[in-house]
Parts: sequence; structure tokens; C-alpha cells
Amino acid sequence: MKDVAALAGVGLKTVSRVVNGEPGVTPDTERRVQEAIDSLGFRRNDSARVLRKGRTASVGLVLEDLADPFYGPLSRAVEEVARAHGALLINGSSAENPEREQELALALCARRVDGLIVIPAGTDHRYLEPEIKAGVATVFVDRPAGRIDADVVLSDSFGGSRDGVAHLIAHGHRRIGFIGDQPRIHTATERLRGYRAAMEDAGLDVDPSWVSLGPTAPDRVREAVTAMVSGPEPVTALFAGNNRVTVTAVRTLAGRPDPVALVGFDDIELADLLGITVIAQDAAALGRTAAERLFRRLDGFEDEPAHVVLDTRLIPRGSGEIPPPA
Repeated sequence: MKDVAALAGVGLKTVSRVVNGEPGVTPDTERRVQEAIDSLGFRRNDSARVLRKGRTASVGLVLEDLADPFYGPLSRAVEEVARAHGALLINGSSAENPEREQELALALCARRVDGLIVIPAGTDHRYLEPEIKAGVATVFVDRPAGRIDADVVLSDSFGGSRDGVAHLIAHGHRRIGFIGDQPRIHTATERLRGYRAAMEDAGLDVDPSWVSLGPTAPDRVREAVTAMVSGPEPVTALFAGNNRVTVTAVRTLAGRPDPVALVGFDDIELADLLGITVIAQDAAALGRTAAERLFRRLDGFEDEPAHVVLDTRLIPRGSGEIPPPA
């Protein structure tokens, strides 16, 4: 900064104001300082800035799986909000492993991120209590925190699932299968609860063989779909609990002589061209809302932890409107 000041013919404070975007510098002076910075290849020392201000201008995002299409718009929305606040986003995947989630979250805290946005894999987040007390703002997305009270932003998994199953019932289906994620996952249990609520509202019993929860690996889902649509009294419709289940269900049902109605939770790529009816959640709105909540905390607001639930939307495209066999 001394070299920049000398080349531009200004004081150190003026250089500092230009670098940090502070007022009180004339356009001509700002231009001369910027030209000196460019000429000398000056780069701000963020490590020194952290020591001086106590803030890193960085936030961490712990996702389930960076390769999952659902998390692309969510991550981008968080990044856009962070950028608008002059912060860098650092993200990583937990791979749906609670130990890896904890390891990643604490590694980000060790690098002194100012805040964390976490999509939980585990059900006990007391390990973050010391970090939160030390000032690391923390917001949970898609699933609530376990055993601590913290800000959370969710989609309406229960209501969306209930709407999707009610849509199948309205089109004449009475034997409807549900295939979801692992039962320890909050969204999976909420969507199953919505399925059961819709069936109960319609006065329909649920046969245990119509419900399958477990890993979303294609082999497991394919086996569940095949079992439900086979036999003397097969289901005539399926509700898929997330985007990965929907993709495998579409592939498994393709080419069957007797079509099976299908509604999936989460939109998927090419669903509009394939005619797949879905319950869509707004992943970008989830990320944006969570990030805005995080920076509200970082700006000093200390209100009670918020529980925000965003609406879902039924998009009928054809697969959910197939009637049962006559």
C-alpha cells in the first residue's frame, strides 16, 4: 500500500478508502489510485484483513451431494446473495453421511467462515453449539437441525406430498404406491406423512406393500417399483418421494403395456418433454431465503430462530393424469 500511495501521490488512508470502497475520495484521485494498483499488481492481503476486522467475508455451504441437480440452483442462489454482501462461498458435500457432515462443517469453522448454511445429514447438531456461541451464524436448509434450536428454511414436504397423492386420487386411483428415501431423513418421513394423510382423507386404506423407504440407489428403487406394479392386485399409480426415485421409476415403467400413473416430488430435467407430473419446490428460493437469513444474523439481528416453510407447486404434465385401468 505504501508503494501504491507513493506512485499515486496520495496518503495511505486514501489508498485504504479506495481498496475498501469507502466514501471521501474524488473521482480523479480514485482513478490515480486504481491506475497505481493496476500498474503494481497490488492484491489485498485478506489474512491481514481478517486479523484487523475479525471477519473473513466467507460463508460455508454443506450440501448433501453437489452432483444432485436439485442443489445446483440452491447453491447458485446462496452464492449470489453472498456475492451481493461481498462474501465468498465455500461449499462441499456430506454424501448423506452424518460423520462427514460434521467433519466438513467443523473444517469450515476452523477456517473461520463467518457463517454456515447446512443441509443436514445427521440428527444431532450439538457439535455446532460452541461454534454458534463463538459467533458463527448458522442456518439449516431443507431439513431442520437436530437437538439444537436454529434458523431453518424448508419446503412444504407434507403439503406437497398430500397434494400430489390427492391429485392421483382425483383421477380415479385407489391403489397408490409410495417410494421414498431413507426413513431417518426428515423430508422422507414428511412426504410419507403427506401420502398417508391424502389416503386417509379419501377414506382409503394403505396396504403395507404399497410403501417402500430406503436408499435411492437405482437397483433398490427398480425392485420396489417392479414389486408394486406386479401381482394380482398391483398399484395403478405411484408417488415418487424425490427426483432420483422419479428418474428410476420412469425408466422402470417405460414400455409397460399397462401404463401406471406417476407423480414425482421435485422437478427433473426434461420432465416437461417427457410429460412427468411433479410437485415442484423452488430450490433457488430455499437457497436465497436461507442466505438472506444468514446475512441478517451476520448484520447483528438477534431475534428468535425462524422456521420458514416455502410452498410447493403441482405441475400436471400427463403422467399423473393417466386413469386407472377399466
